[in-house]
Amino acid sequence: MAIQIGQKKESDFTDPLGLLGDCHRRIEHFLGVLVRLSTKARGGSLDSAEKELLERALAYFRNAAPKHTADEEDSLFPRLRASAASDAPLARLDELEHEHELAARDHEIVESLGRCWLAEGILAPEQGARMVQALERLAGIYSRHIAVEDTELFPLASRLLQPEELAEVGREMADRRGIKR
Repeated sequence: MAIQIGQKKESDFTDPLGLLGDCHRRIEHFLGVLVRLSTKARGGSLDSAEKELLERALAYFRNAAPKHTADEEDSLFPRLRASAASDAPLARLDELEHEHELAARDHEIVESLGRCWLAEGILAPEQGARMVQALERLAGIYSRHIAVEDTELFPLASRLLQPEELAEVGREMADRRGIKR
């Protein structure tokens, strides 16, 4: 993504909650790209700039989204479950994990149709409609999901988890990406 003047500096692995929030901004950006392209073209031909945007957005969700989900489900959520003082946060975590499953299904549809679109240069009308529908579902899922995590879950994690636990989350996130710290 391009750097904008006045934009907040990206977080790093020493601030895993900030890094997860930064990832949410990228999810919103690339999902917005996919929604705009699919809504505008509806599977019709794309110019070279639109093809590049489609390729970049699909690659982001293919490569980064599974790592983000693992960051949450394998690193953050288990620590929250272990430290939660009540059952309230646990129900939220179950909902968020279910939303990850729903999103993964729609991402499979978008990935398959997006690759077809790039290879063939066009989608059949029903394929274009199917892609728009999958992206609309994803937009709805992510809108709720990101709001809960950004406004409830991450602040809760910053209160409940010890600095050492957050540092371990950050190390696991870096390891997941093959980054030596």
